[in-house]
Amino acid sequence: MSLEPDPFAPTAPDAGADVRPGGMTPRSVTMVVSLLVTAVLAGILMTMPAPYAIRTPGPTEDTLGAQDGGEGQSATEVPLIEISGAQTYPASGELRLTTVSVYGGPGGDVLLGDVLWGWTSEERSVQPVEAIFPEQVSSEQQQQLGQQQMLSSQESATVAALTELGYEVPTTMTVVETSPGTGADGVVEVGDVIVSLDGEPTETYAELLALLDDVEPGADVVLGVERGGEQADVTVTTGQGDGRALLGVLIDPEYDFPVDVTIQIDDIGGPSAGTMFALGIIDLMTAEDELDGAVVAGTGTMDVDGRVGPIGGIEQKMYGALRDGAQWFLAPTDNCSEVVGHEPDGLQVVAVATLSDARAAMEAIGAGEGGDLPRCP
Repeated sequence: MSLEPDPFAPTAPDAGADVRPGGMTPRSVTMVVSLLVTAVLAGILMTMPAPYAIRTPGPTEDTLGAQDGGEGQSATEVPLIEISGAQTYPASGELRLTTVSVYGGPGGDVLLGDVLWGWTSEERSVQPVEAIFPEQVSSEQQQQLGQQQMLSSQESATVAALTELGYEVPTTMTVVETSPGTGADGVVEVGDVIVSLDGEPTETYAELLALLDDVEPGADVVLGVERGGEQADVTVTTGQGDGRALLGVLIDPEYDFPVDVTIQIDDIGGPSAGTMFALGIIDLMTAEDELDGAVVAGTGTMDVDGRVGPIGGIEQKMYGALRDGAQWFLAPTDNCSEVVGHEPDGLQVVAVATLSDARAAMEAIGAGEGGDLPRCP
């Protein structure tokens, strides 16, 4: 009688096979060691600093609301925009300025793991550090620059808003610097006060800019200045920048505001909140309830003549606006190339080029007529 081998019976290893304890072959040992080494190396790489900066959606603030006044004070004691010398009115909606939080750059590093996450996130943007921060700039210098830009944007927004509302804002325009190689170099002097252009008085900064808009870049203009207590006329050959004629001078304007506007905001820097500051001033100083409960966010620099300028990080700002309850977003027309294809679902984006555009959009949204507002093409 013959016996068949039991297929389930344990078999002895080959006499010539090299077997490690637990039944592991050399190939298995090599694979396990390789995986462990790879995991360790990956863990080290993920925690190494990377030469990138990451933009993420930052906080938003309602320019019609208030900020925390600090320990022992309630938020309602510190309105973000406070106006005296003119009648103000309550508002039922929200006008949210938007910000970007940046990780990396001077004084801080990001890890490779953060960079990989940023590359896969729609809300985040990863860029080389030098594309966002100038070289040889410390974090303290960056903060100081941001605060200076914020203060300048508040002043420009106030001028633009009051002008939009029909006020005149008399301005003393003193030259503090002339640009080398321009038509003003050697002609205009530091300390000159500009009073006219081609015989037309320039009592406000907006009037000076409006007159320059009618000048072909490269043309000569006669600039009226007060110099040493006397009036003089000098001929300046204009340059070109941003599509308009330039005088080639740096002006330190001193405004005589007909209304006292105070803007109080902490921990936010840069110039990009100008448009939303200006809209907040307009809403508070007009009897109409323009928003009628709508939540509108936006961004954009604001020139004293009401021009809305482009900003950085608009994709992150749109996501921050949606996160904080906005249904509408006002975007500078010059940022439209970055808006198209990146609008978050649930947020309607309107393109604006001037403060008048932004004001009209605010009123249309509040009236339930926002569907026909201009969008980015």
